[in-house]
Amino acid sequence: MSAGPASGCDAPPVGVDGILRERGQREVFCGLTGIIWLHRKIQDAFFLVVGSRTCAHLLQSAAGVMVFAEPRFGTAIIEEKDLAGLADANEELDRVVTRLLARRPDIKMLFLVGSCPSEVIKLDLSRAASRLNTRFSPNVRVLNYSGSGIETTFTQGENACLAALVPDLAFTDDRQLMVVGSLPDIVEDQLTRLLADLGIGKIVSLPARLAGQMPAVGPNTKYLLAQPFLAETATALDKRGAIHLPALFPFGAEGTTAWLHAAAQAFGVPEARFEQVIAAPRERARKGLALYRERLNGKRIFFMPDSQLEVPLARFLAGELGMELCEVGTPYLHKGHLIDELAALPPGTLISEGQDVDKQLDRVRAARPDLTVCGLGLANPLEKEGLSTKWAIELVFSPIHGYDQAGDLAELFARPLHRRDVLRV
Repeated sequence: MSAGPASGCDAPPVGVDGILRERGQREVFCGLTGIIWLHRKIQDAFFLVVGSRTCAHLLQSAAGVMVFAEPRFGTAIIEEKDLAGLADANEELDRVVTRLLARRPDIKMLFLVGSCPSEVIKLDLSRAASRLNTRFSPNVRVLNYSGSGIETTFTQGENACLAALVPDLAFTDDRQLMVVGSLPDIVEDQLTRLLADLGIGKIVSLPARLAGQMPAVGPNTKYLLAQPFLAETATALDKRGAIHLPALFPFGAEGTTAWLHAAAQAFGVPEARFEQVIAAPRERARKGLALYRERLNGKRIFFMPDSQLEVPLARFLAGELGMELCEVGTPYLHKGHLIDELAALPPGTLISEGQDVDKQLDRVRAARPDLTVCGLGLANPLEKEGLSTKWAIELVFSPIHGYDQAGDLAELFARPLHRRDVLRV
């Protein structure tokens, strides 16, 4: 079957469920990029990438860390002798970790992060983590996850990291709400304060800011996802007995209201109290959005698959700011977690999962949208062709969740259009 035009843009044939699925060349960062925000969140953790010099250069350039800084991430370089089997990679890794922990006694949690090179040589980091954990526990907890870009997009790095934490969480029977997903501290504090004002007694976050403060989990734990790319983490929590609360994600005034309302209903908060608590911050968010509605209303936007934030952001832009959606591309589409988001999109919206970058670029050029959200590698070529772009990775690095960030989120999309208008004068 074929879908009709999506918001005025020509739509290609789609599957019977209305989703266009593409498999081909992709243009995304790898999961190692997640370290850039995770190492700031878990303040006494260290992320040791077992990879190549290319991996090290990626992290160094993405993080912008100066040579003399003491970041909480690094790379154990896989040399040619490791690749050729002339050295025991496990012995080399043990030596690097021992030296690192002796020099940095502040480290309480160490993540061994797999990369494309470590996976190619079949280095078993799970076994290495278990061996090193036995040696350095209880002072340092050693875990591992894969940040390889072979089969993942860059936000999958956080998903894999948090999923690695879940089996290690303590058990609790306490009735509690868990907010799942790495958020800037100020945003986490804002959302936690609103949830507490609703009367929800115990609120915990995964990840916590310190290794020793990771939350416990059990059958009386209900959790809200703060990020749409945490499918593996959610599955791990489900196995521990926790209960997921489906909701819109907290982007914009309406998304944040729906997200908070899901928690309020699950914990028996009276509607009158809910409305009283959210009234003032929701009104602030609406006023913030009003500043950008005129500039964004009616503008056409094309999302290329990159961060997995695309579907909820598209819902926000269409529903609260009046933008027209040419295509909403996402690397992976978890319908269970996005069911409310998908239902809130305008009828006829073309949704694509996966990527065949050449075909998608052809659709971008045919549609000539006012704004294209894409990865860094595609932005400059499209700008050269006269198309305005927004870097998808900036949306992950920026505080965009919640009421108080709603206006800032709208500004991120309005800014490239303003720049284009200024340059045309």
